[in-house]
Amino acid sequence: MLTGPGLTPADHTRIFRWLLAVAVLVFAMVLLGGVTRLTESGLSIVEWRPVTGTLPPLSQEAWVAEFDKYKTSPEFQKKNSDFTLSDFKTIFWFEYLHRLLGRLIGAVFALPFFWMLWRKQIPAALKPHLWGLLALGAAQGFMGWYMVKSGLVDRPDVSQYRLAAHLGIAFAIYGYIVWLLFGLLRPVTGRLDRFCLLLLGLVSLQILAGAFVAGIDAGFIYNTWPAMDNGHFIPPDIYSNPPFWPGLFEDHRIVQFNHRMIAYLIALLVGLWWWRNRDRGGPAHLLAAATLFQVVAGIVTVVVLPYVPAWLAVFHQAGGLILVTAVLYALHRIRR
Repeated sequence: MLTGPGLTPADHTRIFRWLLAVAVLVFAMVLLGGVTRLTESGLSIVEWRPVTGTLPPLSQEAWVAEFDKYKTSPEFQKKNSDFTLSDFKTIFWFEYLHRLLGRLIGAVFALPFFWMLWRKQIPAALKPHLWGLLALGAAQGFMGWYMVKSGLVDRPDVSQYRLAAHLGIAFAIYGYIVWLLFGLLRPVTGRLDRFCLLLLGLVSLQILAGAFVAGIDAGFIYNTWPAMDNGHFIPPDIYSNPPFWPGLFEDHRIVQFNHRMIAYLIALLVGLWWWRNRDRGGPAHLLAAATLFQVVAGIVTVVVLPYVPAWLAVFHQAGGLILVTAVLYALHRIRR
């Protein structure tokens, strides 16, 4: 439990519930971001108006004006030139809700934070972490617009590098909050398990690899499992044609292959770790179940491409969040 001068159990409960609410909103934000990406709605709003953009168009004239702005974008000119105003409204609402939820998360975090700071209801040990989360949230807002901006110049898609950074910061924020919540529930002592740290690093790498898959639509090139290219488990000349660099981040074959191989490595290591720690109870079983769920969701997503149901894509995105939660839970509970 949090302690400090003047702090009460009610303060502890208040902070826990507040951070839990923010974590739930961030979880929903990541899923909505996945839907926005899947429906190709992210470039429908071509301006960044953090304050005045809170309200959607409220009249027919406002909708026409917003649509006219979209018509100046590369996405409309190169991909969606046949769009009607009705088509535009469909993609607009996904991006609008995505941005609105981002503003809501900022308010839900910042307003109680500054209020509790003023009331001296936050312990000194927790303040640096909360300031860090506030900084990450501000960086995420900037990165979101920086990502969108990359698709408004000459290409009808956002940069996969900026997309990976945007998704990475989102998962970092979520993981940071979850780690603080575990600490509030049950402070523990002892050294962190190095194997769990390795798993956390691999899962983080896999999340970024998945962002590159989404960023260049690399999931569409191989839609069979476990074989990839004409029955080959490892596509011929995968790292020589095209060259490894910059193919590592830009070639469809290499990007999807890397995503699969990291997934296999994580599944293998989790299986071995679970066997050694199966008597530890909940943390070990939760991590194994979360890994299995995500692997199965990934396989099904690949097999059903190129017609991925939105719910399946959301399941896969949610699986990543659940897996991060499970790894952090195991890292927190299983100590050396």
